[in-house]
Amino acid sequence: MKTIRVMLVEDNKEYREGIGLILKHTPGIELISEFATSEVALHSLQTQSPKMPDLVLLDLRLPGMDGLEAQSYFRSYAPKAKIIILTQSDSKEDVLRAIKLGAAGYLLKTATAEEIIEGIHNVMNGGASLDPDIASFILKTLQVRLPKDHPETRLSERELDVLKLLAEGLVKKEIADQLDIQYSTVDYYVSRIYEKFEVQNAPAAVHKAHGLGLFRAE
Repeated sequence: MKTIRVMLVEDNKEYREGIGLILKHTPGIELISEFATSEVALHSLQTQSPKMPDLVLLDLRLPGMDGLEAQSYFRSYAPKAKIIILTQSDSKEDVLRAIKLGAAGYLLKTATAEEIIEGIHNVMNGGASLDPDIASFILKTLQVRLPKDHPETRLSERELDVLKLLAEGLVKKEIADQLDIQYSTVDYYVSRIYEKFEVQNAPAAVHKAHGLGLFRAE
C-alpha cells in the first residue's frame, strides 16, 4: 500500500507537535512537512519542496491568510492533494464554505487520534471525513427531495441512497456493504453523482445538492 504523504498547516505549536507526533508514529502515513502559516506552506508547494503531499490537514484560524482563503490556492498548487479541515470552528458558515471550496473532510480539534487517522484513510479511499457533530448537523437539517426545475441533476432513488451515506462519511466499501450491492456498482453511482453535480468529492456533492434544492430544512 502506498504511503500517504501529509502536510500539516497549524499555527498552535503544541497542537501541531501533538498531531505531528501521532502522524509520525502511524504506519502508512508520512508527515512530510509542518507549517504555521498558509503563506509558507503554499510557497513550499510552489517550489515542490520537500515533497508534494497527498493530503493537507489545514486549520482555518491562521495568522495572515486563513484556511478558507487558502483552500483555492492549495487546490491550485497541489491539485491532486485532498484537503481535510482540522479546526475548532463548528460554525455552519465555515462548514458549508469549506465544503463548497472543495474540502474532502471537516474535523474538529476535539477529534481523537484514531478519528483523525481514520478520517485520513477515508478521504484517501475516496470517501469523506466528517466530524460526527458536523455529519449530524448535515443530516438533521437537510432532507432529500427531487428538484422539479433541475431535471439534469435529478438523481435516481439509489443515487440518493448513496448520497445520504456519503454525507454520513461512509467510504465506498462501507456503502456497498450497507446497501448489499457490489463495490463497482457503488463506484458507478458515485461517479454519476459527481458528474451530474460537477464536483470532485462527497462533501462538495452534499453541498451542491443543497444549493440546487435537493435538500430542504426539516
